[in-house]
Amino acid sequence: MTESPASVHGGMRQPDGEMPYYVAMGNEVEVFGTCHGRGLPVMLKGPTGCGKTRFVEHMAWRLKRPLVTIACHDDLSASDLTGRYLIRGGETVWVDGPLTTAVRLGAICYLDEVVEARQDTIVVIHPLTDDRRLLPIDKTGELVEAAPGFQLVVSYNPGYQHALKDLKPSTRQRFVALEFDFPPAELEAEVVMHESGVDRAPAAALVKLAQRIRRLRDQGLAEAPSTRLLVATARLMAGGIAAPDACRVALVNPLTDDPDLLAAISDLIAATF
Repeated sequence: MTESPASVHGGMRQPDGEMPYYVAMGNEVEVFGTCHGRGLPVMLKGPTGCGKTRFVEHMAWRLKRPLVTIACHDDLSASDLTGRYLIRGGETVWVDGPLTTAVRLGAICYLDEVVEARQDTIVVIHPLTDDRRLLPIDKTGELVEAAPGFQLVVSYNPGYQHALKDLKPSTRQRFVALEFDFPPAELEAEVVMHESGVDRAPAAALVKLAQRIRRLRDQGLAEAPSTRLLVATARLMAGGIAAPDACRVALVNPLTDDPDLLAAISDLIAATF
């Protein structure tokens, strides 16, 4: 069976319908496509909300491959990835996990924020990242060979790491690494416009505000405002919410609870709008 536990992935996306919108900032589309053709796994490095997931969706559509996405977290086990035996109708049946499903079908398997997974879970992917392209399933004794078209992709945020949460060199060196960052101002404004429906002026103002807030990381701001947050803010504005209010609830409050930082960001909002 090839169904997967719904708690560990967002379902399989088929490469049909409208192409997921993505604005390239370099040769990442060409490099990723070459990696796919050569069977090379890819690591996407960059801050939260800068477009890594959208890029994978875009590439799956371009390459006409199904996409299986797995959100990594502390409780993610090897069985969550590979599968487990379940009782159904009085019988014990094996149910493939999302990774096994992707391997069998030749899909692109995307492990989002892989550093959040336990190390004993991460080692399960190692045989899939070299010339073997195999997935051992210990519980069944099966050795699943990756179907043509299978590709392993992981995302990783180097700027937000816990002291005990980092990828080991033995894992990192198995991947081709593509670096991502927030787009240049003009491109980021284009993304905000396209994704939210606001006009150019408010989109450009939001990007200018975000660039100012990002400089506050030196003053203790843990995470910079992402393009994703800008889009959410712009959607509220497009729906009729006043810009300062939209910025407060969709951009500022999700970033910090620190009173000094909140006051500093509020001043920036007032100066921008």
